[in-house]
This record gives sequence, structure tokens and C-alpha cells, in this order.
Amino acid sequence: MAKYITRPNGTEDITPKNIHKWLTVEKIVRETAEKFGFSEIRVPTFETTELFQRSVGETTDVVQKEMYSVTAKETVFTLRPEGTAGTIRAMLQNGMLSEALPQKVFYILSCFRHERPQAGRLREFHQFGIEMAGSSSPYADAEVILLAKNVLDTCGLKNIILHINSIGCPECRAKYYDALKAYFANATDQLCETCLGRLERNPMRILDCKSPICQEIAKDAPLILDFLCEDCKAHFDTLQTALHDMNIEFSIDPHIVRGLDYYTKTVFEFISTDIGAQGTVCGGGRYDGLIEQLGGQKIPALGFGMGLERLILTMENQGCEFMESSHCNVYLAPMDDAARPVAMNLAAQLRDAGIRAEFDLANRTFKAQMKYADKLGTDYLIVLGSNELSEQSAQLKNMKTGQQRPIRLDAHFIEDYTEISLTDLFGSPESARR
Repeated sequence: MAKYITRPNGTEDITPKNIHKWLTVEKIVRETAEKFGFSEIRVPTFETTELFQRSVGETTDVVQKEMYSVTAKETVFTLRPEGTAGTIRAMLQNGMLSEALPQKVFYILSCFRHERPQAGRLREFHQFGIEMAGSSSPYADAEVILLAKNVLDTCGLKNIILHINSIGCPECRAKYYDALKAYFANATDQLCETCLGRLERNPMRILDCKSPICQEIAKDAPLILDFLCEDCKAHFDTLQTALHDMNIEFSIDPHIVRGLDYYTKTVFEFISTDIGAQGTVCGGGRYDGLIEQLGGQKIPALGFGMGLERLILTMENQGCEFMESSHCNVYLAPMDDAARPVAMNLAAQLRDAGIRAEFDLANRTFKAQMKYADKLGTDYLIVLGSNELSEQSAQLKNMKTGQQRPIRLDAHFIEDYTEISLTDLFGSPESARR
């Protein structure tokens, strides 16, 4: 027998057994974003490679090491490694930034990065993100952080720490880069090859290097907070005041630089200690120059990305609640071939009434049907036999209690069934039509 083909390393299948967890978080993030006035946007899975080179930054690990790119008829395309660049491109191309500002959108999408798979970090991963374009206010930063916190709180997560920092504007960073270059100049013989290339073009990227040697060298490097201009310092101070006013606890972490070059001023991360080394469940900040960098006008913007795999993993580790998995409400069990078309017809009627119904499609014995219905987690079994059908009746069995009673299969069957299911089995209309 030929060996079956397996999924690529760094990807996961989301099976029916686990899909309710994904539906739970997708419902939470969608409803929370909409409460804050954000509308959903959907963008292509791949973009021209130039988009990510110009936005994410050629000195980042993402562009240098992690992107999946392919050449098709002399055009180079890349599977999106993150959601912001494609979303801003879509807002520009579709004229959204010429409309009333701020424009506020959210997305739920898959991203692709070639890196070593580990807990909470896959090569294909899923992300919830928001983008707000058209506000330079630090209160917009606070609003975005509040939205992320509301998602995490609604998921039921505990022990999530908010870290914030400011990485200033181009004016601040020019002076900061000079200080970093002077600091790292004494360690050029120890820096990894990648960081040696970053030293001249973007020395701040060295602070984000994963090499233990580079991390040790960088631990005493100058801090960006000491180089902020008056405007960036005032912006950061106002953000802190706003967070205090909303009773959002935070820690200032001067070592946060984020992994993408388009960030300016505010950067933040929500970090959990429950998923090992990869503890960041949400990261974002401000990127006031990105829209102009991609060919638009000078319009400020900000947002965040939240990894859904990490979010679900953290929820599992903390014992958070998920929605119930979907299951069969009614299973129709025909006793013989004569009852089979009746079962099919009744199942169709029940589905039209909003009830999840199934019937035997495998010519099982009655005993085998009972076992199968039990494995489906069925609430309610309707047994259809020739004798009962001649009298337009059937046997109704509560699979949870084992109680059984006859029911009529007349023109009022659905109405009667609904009444029975509400009072005897389900307890509420919502659960009856789950």
C-alpha cells in the first residue's frame, strides 16, 4: 500500500473536533472589532514581493529569511507574511483613504513565514488584525490597545501583561542610530553576519536579533526613550495617561522594537507566560509613514496583529471556555427500507425548521444506528418502523435520559416536535436550534 501524503511541516489541520475553538475566537474578535466601529476587509493571499520589501523592510528577518516567494512569468509574488501591508495597499487602491477619516478595518486571515515550527509558531498561521488610518492622536493608540485588551478579556485570559514603548519618529531615530552604531562598532567581530549587514542600514534591527550572542551584546545598548524628541515624548506621555485613566495596567519595556520596519512612535505587546518562549499573543503600534511609503499621502496609521493559534493555545492552557462543538440534534433511525424515504423527508423538514438532523445513510442495523447516533452526541432519536408508519407515528427517544414516548407524524409534526424538544429535551429555543 502506498504511503499517504502528509501535510507540510509547520502547518496544521483544523479538524471538526477542534473547529468550535476557532469559531469561538473568530466570533469574539469579529464582534469586538465591530463594537469599536471597525468593518471587515478581505485581501489577496499573495501580493507582489515589492510591497513587503518596501513596507516590512529589507533588513528584517521576515524579508531576508522568512518569505515564501515565487516567480510567475517574470513577476515575483510573495505569500503574505503579515496583514498590514496588503490591507494598506487595498485601502489605497480602492480609494478608502480619500473618504472620511479615520478609516477602520479588521481582518481574519492566514499568513506564511518560513521559520522553525514550535508551540504557537507555525509556517502557516492565522491572524486577527485591525488597521486605523487617519488619526495621529495618542488616544487612537489607547483605543487600539483597549480593543486588543477587550478581546483578550472576553476570551477569559488571565496573567496577560501589556508592554509598551516608543521608538520615536525618523528625526529621533537618526540620532538614536548614530548612538547604536557607535555602541556596536566595538563588537563587529562578535555580531552575526545578518547583524553586520544591519549595522549601517538599520542598527535598531540588531536589538531584535534571535542570536544569543547578539542579544548579550545588545543588552546594554542605548535606549530609544533617551532620544525621543519633544513631540514623540509628549505623545508617549499622553498615551500613558490615557491608559491609566482606563485602568489598563502596563509596563514600559524600552527593548520592544517590533519585528517590522514600518513602526513609528508607539509599539506594544500583550505577553503571556503560558505558552513558553513565544509568549506574545498580540503586537502592534503606530506606523505614520507607511501609507506615504506605499505611494499615498502622508496619513498616519496604526493597528495590531493577534495570532489565533497562540490565542487558542493560551486559552487551552488557562482552561478558558469555548463554545459547544456542533452536534446532531435529531437522528432518524429507519428500521427497514420502507422507512428510509420517510426518514429522509422528515430530516429535510427538521432542517428547514432550523434543527440539525441526520438519518442513516449506510444501511446499518438498528443496533449499529444507535451506536452511531450516540457517537454523534445526538440529543434525540426518532425510530421509524413499518408498523408505526402505517399509523403515522414513531418512537421519540431522549438520548440523554433514555426516556421514550410515541409521537404523531402528521401535518403538525414539526410544530409538535419543537414543542416536545423545548419542554422535554433542550430546555430553551436557542439550544433546540443549536
